[in-house]
Amino acid sequence: MGNNVVTKLQDLNLVDKFLFDEVMEDTESYEALISILLENEIHLLTKPETEKELRVSPQLRQVRLDVVSMDRSKKVYYTEMQKTNTGNLRKRSRLYQAQLDVSLLEPGTTNFNLLNNSCFILIAPFDIFGKGLYRYTFEGTCRECPELRINDGAIRVFINTEGTNGEDFSQEFLDLMKYITESTDVVSQSSDSTRLKLLHKNVKKIKASEKMGVKYMQKWEELAY
Repeated sequence: MGNNVVTKLQDLNLVDKFLFDEVMEDTESYEALISILLENEIHLLTKPETEKELRVSPQLRQVRLDVVSMDRSKKVYYTEMQKTNTGNLRKRSRLYQAQLDVSLLEPGTTNFNLLNNSCFILIAPFDIFGKGLYRYTFEGTCRECPELRINDGAIRVFINTEGTNGEDFSQEFLDLMKYITESTDVVSQSSDSTRLKLLHKNVKKIKASEKMGVKYMQKWEELAY
């Protein structure tokens, strides 16, 4: 898009922000995605919000989260799809987590134990940390006592679709890693995952929608100008 060359909607993959946001507006699709990524069955309480803007003050920088939702235990999940390496994603994740935390408590609240548990997930087709892992999960630990965790309810997860430690993950997870950058019939059909097939069904629905085609072109024109 930056080169004024528009990729057709039909050629987009899940790694592309427009398609990702539109697919993740569907509750079952977002449930499927984060359940596979975290290898844990997750059931959402609220419909996912996409392009959610958080701003503490008009004088301070706002952040815009790709997808946000809450599960039945009131844990908040917020997910970002990042196609390019901007070189600042570690600190960007810190800002996003801080902004979300501020938005979770009502003004005047003094009981900070009411703060929801949260999980930030950043998905990228590259390795931010250079260790070759598909997934990096960060929770606060003590330098002096490594087995001690702060247990403040905040987790940051970084997904690298180009990982090399496939033996540590389920086939469903590995199929999703490929599907994120190749959201095609071929990749979907080669997987036995019903959740991945659900994602692909919604991907195809969006790509075939004339309304979505118009919305995509309008979005591209806004960015171009």
